[in-house]
Amino acid sequence: MAEVKKVVLAYSGGLDTSVILKWLQETYNCEVVTFTADLGQGEEVEPARAKAQALGVKEIYIDDLREEFVRDFVFPMFRANTVYEGEYLLGTSIARPLIAKRLIEIANETGADAISHGATGKGNDQVRFELGAYALKPGVKVIAPWREWDLLSREKLMDYAEQNNIPIERHGKKKSPYSMDANLLHISYEGGVLEDTWAEHEEDMWRWSVSPENAPDQATYLELSYRNGDIVAIDGKDMTPAEVLTYLNKVGGDNGIGRLDIVENRFVGMKSRGCYETPGGTIMLKGHRAIESITLDREVAHLKDSLMPKYAELIYNGFWWSPERVMLQEMIDASQVNVNGVVRLKLYKGNVIVVGRKSDDSLFDANIATFEDDAGAYDQADAAGFIKLNALRMRIAANKGRKLL
Repeated sequence: MAEVKKVVLAYSGGLDTSVILKWLQETYNCEVVTFTADLGQGEEVEPARAKAQALGVKEIYIDDLREEFVRDFVFPMFRANTVYEGEYLLGTSIARPLIAKRLIEIANETGADAISHGATGKGNDQVRFELGAYALKPGVKVIAPWREWDLLSREKLMDYAEQNNIPIERHGKKKSPYSMDANLLHISYEGGVLEDTWAEHEEDMWRWSVSPENAPDQATYLELSYRNGDIVAIDGKDMTPAEVLTYLNKVGGDNGIGRLDIVENRFVGMKSRGCYETPGGTIMLKGHRAIESITLDREVAHLKDSLMPKYAELIYNGFWWSPERVMLQEMIDASQVNVNGVVRLKLYKGNVIVVGRKSDDSLFDANIATFEDDAGAYDQADAAGFIKLNALRMRIAANKGRKLL
């Protein structure tokens, strides 16, 4: 083993990271600093402090990162209308660069020479954590226990915990069949019955939302106010970024919005089935596209749409801290200067329906778009030359005898 004096561990207080904490102390004979992030996962994070103290940890960081998470990571991502492989709103992916950033900050504050995480060698998270860490601190050592140890089953982890007197909550109780990850943007489910791609997900799996069938029969209306592409108020009430997402999660979940069952392509090469609940994010995406529809120039909007899949891929694969993502972000943010106004949405039984949008920066001109008499605002005769010019290359090819059918 390479010599390590101090390591910062991304620590949840659960079975895996508690075993990792003890394993790092024994295997590397080093001091461990724990870092627990509150990203709005809906569970108490403070108990992690007592668990870390019980294992002899002296430096314990428990940070409320909810506002930073939404303001500096979720909102910038939604300015791009980001969707991976046409469906996934990147709830897990977008949390990892913030955790990596904070791991490195704590390493610098405490003089640690290494960081550690509990991501497995099969998943995307190991890539996301480590790419971020190396981008922010090139010489840092990364310890990924799942790639080193032989504790490759839950039974072995439990045995190790018992042998080392590691306190684990719910020991001996029935474990959820799913591997879950949650933050303010989403909650994900993997494993269990979901490993059979033909099997329908179980209704009692969902935590945040009612089924569309059981959602209220009365629609819920929302008005989202935008400034520079970000939601700043709901129904006229000013809110912080985290407050916005918290509120939208609640109202969206109550209306059966945001459920997703997909098979995605992981960066490491395998396909993986996952289910996701992203009620607030689903509403945000619909609303943002609606306000952009009246405030963005056509070619700007189309250019953004053409670049979005690459931007989404960069986030999914762990390249948030890459120069190309930063470059794309600067372009995206520049496009949002005039994305201001209000969108009115109707939520009904799993659906998000746009019913109105308005903006002082709107490019929609009713005098030109009208089907009634436009009083000369648009000369329809101009269209003839426009069409002929656009048809010129096709007419030339046809005259040369080139066949299309």
